[in-house]
Amino acid sequence: MQVGVLALQGSFAEHAEALRRAGVSPVLVRLPGQLDGISGLIIPGGESTTIGKLLVNSGLLEPLRAAVNRGMPVYGTCAGMILLARDIGGLDQPLLGVMDITVKRNAFGRQVDSFEESLSVPTLGADPFRGVFIRAPLIEKTGSGVTVLARLRDGRVVAARQGKLLATAFHPELTDDGRVHRYFLQMINDNAA
Repeated sequence: MQVGVLALQGSFAEHAEALRRAGVSPVLVRLPGQLDGISGLIIPGGESTTIGKLLVNSGLLEPLRAAVNRGMPVYGTCAGMILLARDIGGLDQPLLGVMDITVKRNAFGRQVDSFEESLSVPTLGADPFRGVFIRAPLIEKTGSGVTVLARLRDGRVVAARQGKLLATAFHPELTDDGRVHRYFLQMINDNAA
C-alpha cells in the first residue's frame, strides 16, 4: 500500500513519520503525477489559505478533486479538514469542497488559545484520545451522509467521516497515539477490498 501525504506546507513530515510507525512508507505528494499509484492521501494541518493557493499553483487542485470523486480515501487534519469542506462560511480561498461539512476556521482563537483535550472516539476504542488543537477549526454543520466521530466535552464536533473522507480538527500526528492513522489505513484497505 502506498499512502500519500500532501507535502506543500504544514505538518506533512509528522504525518509521514506516523505512517512509518504504522508500517507504511509514505509518498510525499507535491505534483499531480505523484497522485498516480497511491491508495489514499493525508492533507496535513498548516495554513489552509497557503495550502489552497499552493494546490492551485502546483496544478494539484483539480487532479486531487478528481481523484476524490473517483473514490480515493482522503484524511484531512486541521487545515486539511478546512480544504475538504464544502462550506467555510463564505470565506474566499481555494477548497476541494468534497465533504458535506461546514467548517469555521480558527474557531478557538489565536495560537495562544491552543489546547489539548481528552476525547471519546468510540471508533478508536474505549481509551480516550488526546486531541491537540492548534488554531483549530470546528465542524459547525454536517450533511446527512456524514458521521460524527468525536465531540468536545461541550458537544462541539471535532471529527467526522463521510464515506472515504475523514476529517479531524485536531492533530494526531503530534502525539504518539497511532490509532487515527491506523483507522485511516483501515479505511484504505476497506476501499481496496
